[in-house]
Amino acid sequence: MNQLESTEPFLGRVPTQWIRSRIRNVASLSPSYSTGPPMIDEVCTVVPMELLSDDGAIDVSNQAPFEDVSPGLTSFEQGDVLFAKITPCMENGKGAFIDKLPTRFGFGSTEFHVLRPSCKVDGKFLYYATFNPVYRAYAAENMTGAAGQKRISSRFLKDTRLFLPPRTEQDHIAAYLDASCASIDAAVAAKRRQLETLDALRKATIQRAVTRGLSESVVLETTGNAWMENVPQSWKLVYLKRIAEIQGGLTLGKQYEGLLIERPYLRVGNVQDGHLDLADVSVIELPESVAAKVELRPDDVLMTEGGDLDKLGRGHLWNGELAGCLHQNHIFAVRCFRHKLMPMFLAYVTAAKYGRDYFEATGKKTTNLACTNSTKVGEFPIPLPPLEEQEAICAYLAEKLGEVKRITATIESQIATLTAYRKSLIHECVTGQRRVTATDLNHVQTHG
Repeated sequence: MNQLESTEPFLGRVPTQWIRSRIRNVASLSPSYSTGPPMIDEVCTVVPMELLSDDGAIDVSNQAPFEDVSPGLTSFEQGDVLFAKITPCMENGKGAFIDKLPTRFGFGSTEFHVLRPSCKVDGKFLYYATFNPVYRAYAAENMTGAAGQKRISSRFLKDTRLFLPPRTEQDHIAAYLDASCASIDAAVAAKRRQLETLDALRKATIQRAVTRGLSESVVLETTGNAWMENVPQSWKLVYLKRIAEIQGGLTLGKQYEGLLIERPYLRVGNVQDGHLDLADVSVIELPESVAAKVELRPDDVLMTEGGDLDKLGRGHLWNGELAGCLHQNHIFAVRCFRHKLMPMFLAYVTAAKYGRDYFEATGKKTTNLACTNSTKVGEFPIPLPPLEEQEAICAYLAEKLGEVKRITATIESQIATLTAYRKSLIHECVTGQRRVTATDLNHVQTHG
């Protein structure tokens, strides 16, 4: 197969028989209505950015009369190609070919570029060419604007170099990628369902162990507490404030004078579900006497005070990962009385469905956020087995959850491999590095 050097960094070498062109020569950018504007009461499809995925899927179920469509939205029609122009949507691959539009017109985010293919290019082929992750990476280097608001300009998109195979081959490539990507996406979806099943198993395993223990035949007794009506006979139900110290965190924004020291401190975003994210840890300058009051110690249980509802009271064990680290006031540091409560056992209780239900029910909710407070944290009823049993439960959960974590990691690696293969397949096909024949197309459509 003869090839020539394209001189474009995202194309590399391309087949010699492919025609050299640019997007502006085969498609119009920001086209006007093809058949005149919609009537005032005509139903139109409305697609905000969140209804456009990063794998070409688009939700066209949101509809409204034209008179209710916000002025200034970007219009598109069936057969058009959408290209998200703003960061990070562009880099993430947001775009779509409008294959089936239930209305005559659609209106989308002002952050969409709309391309209307001419007869020279297959619309789906054009979509895959603009989705090509190698091209998107090249485009990211050529964005303009301020940080956080960078965009791909109309001129850059129109001037994008294309090498076009004959129209029949374009059709074959588009259909081949449709079938191949559908097969890959189905495999990824199946893997994600496996992850959901594993997560449900993880939660159920924790819930059973911290509320009923490890015995198959447990005898329960009533507690008189609405949050946990029954516990095993040898257990107690104790308010957290009776068996731990709850340390508040650092209030930001204060101005300090005198000699200051620099310390790292944790924010809510550093305490994730089941792990700490310490890739981006903030620092602050403050007096040493102030730092001493909010310094974390190994075996503190970090409990989040606010954010999304599912984040309330989320606990994670601190093992002294950063020396001298402090914590913001939106994180509580719970210091267990070790002769009564193991820190790891408390962390498991906060992760159990029981713990999640308590904090979600008692948290103060606003439109977008929720928060708890030290009183609610202190009144969290802890199902408390004897220390030896706490230790056995923690050892059991460490083993079982370790198995789940290992399987999860394997599946996540498989998803990453499939996702990378999908991207490389698109790049290879739209640049001619992989030639698609009618036989190839028939095989993938038949066997997936």
